[in-house]
Amino acid sequence: MKLKPLGDRLLVKRLEVEEKTVGGIIIPDSAKEKPLKGEIIAVGPGKLDDSGSRIAIGVKEGDIVLFAKYAGTEISIDGVDHLVMREDDILAVVAS
Repeated sequence: MKLKPLGDRLLVKRLEVEEKTVGGIIIPDSAKEKPLKGEIIAVGPGKLDDSGSRIAIGVKEGDIVLFAKYAGTEISIDGVDHLVMREDDILAVVAS
């Protein structure tokens, strides 16, 4: 299924967290927190300002981003969990 976000919304796929700590301890599933890092899969056209012109979104498809803990709405596309969130929920873009 192909999904195109509206307005200033983004489709983000969460990236998997490490299974082990730096010291080599394996973290059980019950103790894992959901990752706060993801990849931008799709980007909406941007928000409209008061004059009716579009404000461009500052991220693009393929960017790795950090987002707020309770950001977005969780959805499942073809069995894979994704988040639909506003551009304002993005905290930073991870430099490659």
